[in-house]
Amino acid sequence: MTTAAMHIARTGLDAQDTRMRVISNNLANVNTTGFKRDRAAFETLSYQVVTAAGANSTAETRYATGLNLGTGVRVQGTARIDTQGSMNQTGNSLDLALDGDGYFQVQLPGGQLGYTRAGNFSRSPEGTLITSEGYQVMPGITVPEGATQITIGGDGTVSATVGGQTSQLGQIQVASFPNAAGLQSGGDNYLMETVASGAANLGVAGQDGRGQVRQGMLEASNVNVVEELVDMIETQRAYEVNSKMISATDDMLKYVNQNL
Repeated sequence: MTTAAMHIARTGLDAQDTRMRVISNNLANVNTTGFKRDRAAFETLSYQVVTAAGANSTAETRYATGLNLGTGVRVQGTARIDTQGSMNQTGNSLDLALDGDGYFQVQLPGGQLGYTRAGNFSRSPEGTLITSEGYQVMPGITVPEGATQITIGGDGTVSATVGGQTSQLGQIQVASFPNAAGLQSGGDNYLMETVASGAANLGVAGQDGRGQVRQGMLEASNVNVVEELVDMIETQRAYEVNSKMISATDDMLKYVNQNL
């Protein structure tokens, strides 16, 4: 008697442990601005073909189904669920949300570009539009000193009133990708461009499928706590079943060793 069943159950434990980590991260970010929940995707490991379907069973007949034994499961990857979160009114003129697809572009340290749905921006001492970490929003927008009112239109056009006169300061552009699911998740709410995502395509908000900019609002996380708790219970039960499988296999091996 082999320990194949025990090793298969071990792969199940590893896979469910990884899924639990994904769920835990989703719940931890339930209040993170612009956060998109992840989902763990599973795939089977290779099969051991004992008898191939269609192989000769006798000189005149063939097996209809064959005999294939699985070797377990693994996590294929994590998929980001890009459904839009709810829009929360803040009243802050520099809080921005994207109503639709797309990302804000931010210049990270070292010149690397990051992309985010979190639009809780502010002004630097020089008047530049920056993130809470101090990274510049691209393309750069500078609000002049003494501006009394900042207005950002749905197309990203930024205007300010200075000395009683209103003037345009620039336009916030929105980045889109051929395959947004291929973006690499990073810290601080940023996503990074990869070969899988394709190159960023900057354009005007509200055009070519890009979302419109909503001033004075922030996009909430799209994590549904109830759904995540149900997934957590399901994962816990699956983990327990795989653990019981290991115990049952161990008992069977003990019986064989002691009685046969």
